[in-house]
Amino acid sequence: MPRSLDALAQRLGLRVDSAALLVAITHSSYAAEHDCSSNERLEFLGDAVVDLAIADLIVTGYPTLDEGSGSLVRSRVVNEEALAEAATKLDLASFLRVGRGELKSRGLERPSMLADAFEAVVAALYLERGFERARDFVREVLGDDVARAARHPDEVDPKTRLRQWAEACGLGAPTYELRASGPAHATVYEAVVSLGGVVRGVGQGRSKKSAESEAARAAWEVRDDA
Repeated sequence: MPRSLDALAQRLGLRVDSAALLVAITHSSYAAEHDCSSNERLEFLGDAVVDLAIADLIVTGYPTLDEGSGSLVRSRVVNEEALAEAATKLDLASFLRVGRGELKSRGLERPSMLADAFEAVVAALYLERGFERARDFVREVLGDDVARAARHPDEVDPKTRLRQWAEACGLGAPTYELRASGPAHATVYEAVVSLGGVVRGVGQGRSKKSAESEAARAAWEVRDDA
């Protein structure tokens, strides 16, 4: 069963009986089973609000970044993996209302569902408290990610960097094996990356992509030993 909305509403600064918040945590699978509104329309709105909030932060907070670098920073922060991580920080999975089929198939672990829920919650905040509060909330949750990306806006992501190096060295493309542990609302993934059949790195994360990125980063650090 989903948790009471009290904690999430308090975190957002919304009323516990907020109609928009209730819709924001309602997946289409639950809506279909209970004949109620899903969060799909709010996700559509939230996508635009998050995008604008991050663009606003980049322009006002990082005046040395030009348009191209700013676009790269935004793309590294406003994407499914990053927004799913943001949802995980908020423990959104424990509040979401999903259908029986999604529960059985561990849908609450899917980054796409978590990212969509984050956008929907931002939209609910925008509708009830206005853009400034929604912007401030997005900054609170994603500000550190923007700061990291802004330090090295042209940096290639760890998986791409490792693959390019491995292929150039004749080792072939890296392969990843994933294991999951923990409850559905707090799953931890462990990724093991191999090059030429030899394990080169291990990483953990709250999403599959983040675990693979950490494994690729670990492999990159010992690449001279390959």
